[in-house]
Amino acid sequence: MSAPPALQIREANAHLAAVHRRAAELEARLDAAERTVRAQAERLARHDQLLRAALDELGRAKDREISALQEQLQTSKAAIHSLQAAVRQREELIMQLQPRAKLLQDICQQQPPLAALLAALTEAEHLGPLPDGVPGHLLPAGPGPPLTNSTAEEEEEGEEEDHLEPAVFGTTV
Repeated sequence: MSAPPALQIREANAHLAAVHRRAAELEARLDAAERTVRAQAERLARHDQLLRAALDELGRAKDREISALQEQLQTSKAAIHSLQAAVRQREELIMQLQPRAKLLQDICQQQPPLAALLAALTEAEHLGPLPDGVPGHLLPAGPGPPLTNSTAEEEEEGEEEDHLEPAVFGTTV
């Protein structure tokens, strides 16, 4: 076998040197890429850790808020039950007081006529009875027939019987 010519050897050596440089360059780029990937992985791991911690805290905050809202709901339900019981008691009281209120309303409506009647009776009482010795005394000396309230029928009969004498009433209040 014969030795290759020197030019071929130089070209082969130059080619090998270029391949070696390219391999070294690629290895350096690979190392840089691996470092970048590791750094990114570490950053992602830290970020993931932070996100997990934030998520855990968010979950705890949610649980605390749910607990507070449930407590508030229970308090509100108790207040509602208390208010409903108070409403029922007041409704019962209203039902008990309605007849009395109606009676008071009726009394208030009757007050002016009653006041007028009482004033008239008081005036009649102040007048007093007629003395026995007064001439023109129209009342009989002894007890007479009992006096009664008249009705519409009696008033018609009373018109027919004009022979009744007028009377003066004394009252005791």
